[in-house]
Amino acid sequence: MPAPRRYGDPCGIARALDVVGDRWALLVVRELIFGPKRFLQLRDGLHGISPNVLSQRLRDLEEAGLVRHEMLEPPASVAVYELTPRGRALEPVLLELGRWGSQEPVTTARELSISALLLALKTVFDPAAAAGTTYALRVDGQWFGLTVAGGSADITPGRPQQPTVTFDTDVATLRAVAFGREAVTEAERDGRLTVHGDRAAAERFTHMFPAPVR
Repeated sequence: MPAPRRYGDPCGIARALDVVGDRWALLVVRELIFGPKRFLQLRDGLHGISPNVLSQRLRDLEEAGLVRHEMLEPPASVAVYELTPRGRALEPVLLELGRWGSQEPVTTARELSISALLLALKTVFDPAAAAGTTYALRVDGQWFGLTVAGGSADITPGRPQQPTVTFDTDVATLRAVAFGREAVTEAERDGRLTVHGDRAAAERFTHMFPAPVR
């Protein structure tokens, strides 16, 4: 196995890249931002990564103290990976990278992973278009809560209690609706989106995430 790449530079940026500068490393962190995942779930969100490379990146991130490997309690009894507090501290870095990278042209037709889409929503969130609301998002069978309060948008795994609006949809449809490329009513009519709750808040959702202007 080749020795880990090191820049040998005392700059904080170089030292950070010593830890997360290898290919796929930050994308593994991206996939774990919203909660623990099994190995196969990580592979599903990281298109093109081989099992060997993913295993190596997870080992590297564990050794660096960014990821931990745990077994869920019975009856699940499956191994999952999750971020440590130091790993979760990379979220602002990912958001700023996302803002910067959104100015680059899209060169693939591949759909975003759920974690990538949720981070993209946080990246372009416009507080001026928002109001205090809790959204329950069921995306491809997975539940998340999006709470808008105090000029910020917080996304957490799991189904929130007493949401103002519930969306049940898939990644592609949520992306199109959130970024204003498709009306809520159009997605509902085609059966790709189910909405329960406050209709005004549902419509407001489509204005909170303006697509970046290149």
